[in-house]
Amino acid sequence: MHTVSGAVLERWSALADEQVVSQVLEGQTALFELLMRRHNERLYRAIRAILRDDRDTEDVMQQAYVNAYAHLRQFDGRAAFATWLTRIAVNEALARARQRGRYQPLDIDTMEAIDTPITSHPAPDPERQAISRELSGIIEAAIDRLPDGSREVFVLREVQGLDTGETAASLGISEDAVKTRLSRAKAMLRRSLAERAGIVTPTVFAFQDPRCDRVVAAVLRRIE
Repeated sequence: MHTVSGAVLERWSALADEQVVSQVLEGQTALFELLMRRHNERLYRAIRAILRDDRDTEDVMQQAYVNAYAHLRQFDGRAAFATWLTRIAVNEALARARQRGRYQPLDIDTMEAIDTPITSHPAPDPERQAISRELSGIIEAAIDRLPDGSREVFVLREVQGLDTGETAASLGISEDAVKTRLSRAKAMLRRSLAERAGIVTPTVFAFQDPRCDRVVAAVLRRIE
């Protein structure tokens, strides 16, 4: 399998994920690259929220894509392809974390949710935007310090922008658990940094093009 040219990807880009999957299963295997490029940032954020390590995250991303490709015929459309793919990635990440003894979720689902909204801020001016960019590393470090279980919920809901149902399906937990963990995560982050600046969470854990290309190329080599 070889990398698809930009022109080819552009020609197929209007297809929904499920249509691309059908094309891959019918022999257009190179189009799997399109699926990877569509979902790289989502998978990166979900996996990194669990592992908190960039190198391990890339390794697990590759394995998750290889697993998905190998079992693509098992995708039955009952959930969105992105959810199915994220669930594979989350399972792989949890297995890696537990293997290394680095994942110890707190019993937070039965704890009372802290339901205090984060203070809203006016539209950022250029100076505030510059400050927010400089604080990205601080924000990411603060998110990394969230408890296992809360951290990945926060990233999928507030950084990646998934809704409650899709987050629950991606992580294999209940919607009530998502709400509780998210509320707790917000409260913890608010105490540490939310009062310091107008934080724009979509800018954190961005999946930059060089990393995207590296992961795609590595997966294509493995499934060739």
